[in-house]
Amino acid sequence: MALSLARKTTLPVRWISPVALVLLWQTASSTGVLPPEKLASPLTVAQSAGELIADGQLIDAFLVSLGRVFFGFLIGGLVGVVLGLVSGLSRWGETLLDPPVQMLRTLPHLGLIPLFILWFGIGEEPKLALVAAGVAFPLYLNLHAGIRQTDPGLVEAARALGYSRYERIVHVVLPSAVPQTLVGLRIALGTAWLSLIVGEQINADSGLGYLINNAREFLRTDVVVVGLVVYALLGLSTDALVRLLERRVLRWRAR
Repeated sequence: MALSLARKTTLPVRWISPVALVLLWQTASSTGVLPPEKLASPLTVAQSAGELIADGQLIDAFLVSLGRVFFGFLIGGLVGVVLGLVSGLSRWGETLLDPPVQMLRTLPHLGLIPLFILWFGIGEEPKLALVAAGVAFPLYLNLHAGIRQTDPGLVEAARALGYSRYERIVHVVLPSAVPQTLVGLRIALGTAWLSLIVGEQINADSGLGYLINNAREFLRTDVVVVGLVVYALLGLSTDALVRLLERRVLRWRAR
């Protein structure tokens, strides 16, 4: 009860600084301190957002970018989970897979763009590959760590109760790895949106990145900010979904 009341009290207070920043931004724009060619005012940004929604441009760009993240995340998530399971559950898997994965992980995946373009051309494939690369490594690392950090006492207790190896994995090891894996999922989603922002700056003819690039050519800082705000809202929304999933899946931790 007291914790719930504290959360309800804290939530409105957290809006004070963001609202103050927006008001300061609007004041600077209205007084001419912040010229529109440098950064449009919040009111102008809101007006432009309404116009882009009305003519369908923003909705179309939003759906294209969302589709790219979705399919890139599916590919990268599948690769990361499979590698994490094989490396985490098998000593031989760890010996064979972990060293090359760790080597590749140290490479800045955004620096792979020229190589992806050479491999896949300039269509959708390099954008999906970039998102997939950004997703795979956080999921792999956290799933692998979650499996390896399983309490040996729990595993030994399950063995003493007569559980088979498969049953120990399903009922002890994998549930123990869930909290760490969900952390990896949150990191992977954040990296996916970051990868998409960069990927859509490269020869894109649709999506939020294309909308931003096109606006930059015409010095439309209002449209640029609209695109960035949508990126941010998408990132926050997907992170909130994972946090909701985390609260539901890990209800036992609150007891």
